[in-house]
Amino acid sequence: MELPRLGFVALLCICAQGTSPPNFVVIFADDLGFGDLGCYGHPSSFTPNLDRLAAGGLRFTDFYCTSPVCSPSRASLLTGRYQTRSGIYPGVLYPGSIGGLPHNETTIAEVLKPLGYATAAVGKWHLGFGQNGTFLPTKQGFDEYLGIPYSHDMGPCHNLTCFPPDIKCFGQCDVGTVLVPLMHNEVIREQPVNFLNLERAYSDFATSFITTSAKKKQPFFLYYPSHHTHYPQYAGQEAAGNTSRGPFGDSLLEFDNTVGKVLASLEENGVIHNTLVFFTSDNGPSLIRMSRGGNAGALRCGKGTTYEGGMREPAIAFWPGTITPGVTHELASTLDILPTIARLAGTKTPPVELDGVDMTEVLINHGTSKREAMMFYPTDPSENFGLFALRLGKYKAHFYTRGSTLSSTTPDKECSVFATLTAHDPPLLFDLEADPSEHYPLGPSGETDIPALLERIKKVKKQFEASMVFGESQIGKGSDPQLEPCCSPQCSPKPHCCQC
Repeated sequence: MELPRLGFVALLCICAQGTSPPNFVVIFADDLGFGDLGCYGHPSSFTPNLDRLAAGGLRFTDFYCTSPVCSPSRASLLTGRYQTRSGIYPGVLYPGSIGGLPHNETTIAEVLKPLGYATAAVGKWHLGFGQNGTFLPTKQGFDEYLGIPYSHDMGPCHNLTCFPPDIKCFGQCDVGTVLVPLMHNEVIREQPVNFLNLERAYSDFATSFITTSAKKKQPFFLYYPSHHTHYPQYAGQEAAGNTSRGPFGDSLLEFDNTVGKVLASLEENGVIHNTLVFFTSDNGPSLIRMSRGGNAGALRCGKGTTYEGGMREPAIAFWPGTITPGVTHELASTLDILPTIARLAGTKTPPVELDGVDMTEVLINHGTSKREAMMFYPTDPSENFGLFALRLGKYKAHFYTRGSTLSSTTPDKECSVFATLTAHDPPLLFDLEADPSEHYPLGPSGETDIPALLERIKKVKKQFEASMVFGESQIGKGSDPQLEPCCSPQCSPKPHCCQC
């Protein structure tokens, strides 16, 4: 008798059966909008490898991150918990931040290591550096790390080269801080980083890690949080000038090239049929950068806001022979990646309050999601205000709305920084299937029983907020310039002397 596919996969994950545990590759783009990929409708993006993932995998239409900015979104992906629990709020971490992802939080890497997995991170960490690198990936369950420990615009960049032969980076980036370093594990390899060679170093590191693990017959977890397509865009020789979309398109192509090299390595090492590759993005496009900032497609606003454009993301799950190609409209989130990986690896989730749910039924059988609701916190969540918005099924209620500097420059005035905090009682209510652009609030004259729907939403909101215990704000601990990574720690005067 043939087993249902879900049961078959579950059996595969039990090491006691003598089979190989699955490998996991999580690819996390930066500031990539819902409408930025060809497979999501962009007319001029050139992303053949991501399009291959979409054609051969499961493409999500209703997938969400947990924050419209970087650090909190990354914390949620790695822990399966809203950023409010881990304390990665308000805003983002900086080079000299005192805090970081607390060590009592359990990352995906820490879930897998006891099972014998090799673990590696390559790219943008942005979950803290701290005293003597105490918050780096190697302190959070990863065996190896190569990357920049925060955003690559968090250092002077106006004299750095972002495109060959010597096209300087667009804008100033952050001034008054150390030049951006490239780190290997806990050691600074170069400062400032060479943007023209950076992606090649990342792809070499990633493919070497896959090859080494495969030769050892060791299961592995590769986490690739890319800098692309965050400002300032950059690209090396392979991608620069090779798209019709300008600097943003070239940056996106370089990211896509690395995705292709990872897939090629999985194939060459004979492990692609035993590897789940999951791709998504950390938050919506930085619309303040205009054509250099990405595209949210039909969705409203972008980065920094709790409108759909700020938090609904492209997402693709790829696993040849296990995941049947297709499209799912089921509700899912970055929160769900940790419990799904735990299930597929045949282990338990951490003994803490998780906000993620297992997506295995969606991935393997194109079934129904266990996720009923999605919560929307602003960049500066607080217990006083609580949730800004909540999605229940196809309906989304906005209790508060606010624009953002990061989404300014668009014609929609509600996206601008001048759209100040506005409370809505009753909440603004949208049918996201009929109106994904959130332009037409539902009124009492429609077919939907609005009072009953609002009662259900308020009940879910009340239950969730009662369960939420805010962790100590790590970003609220402030910054100390002496903590900024410097390859010559005894040099003077800082930060300008930190070069090697």
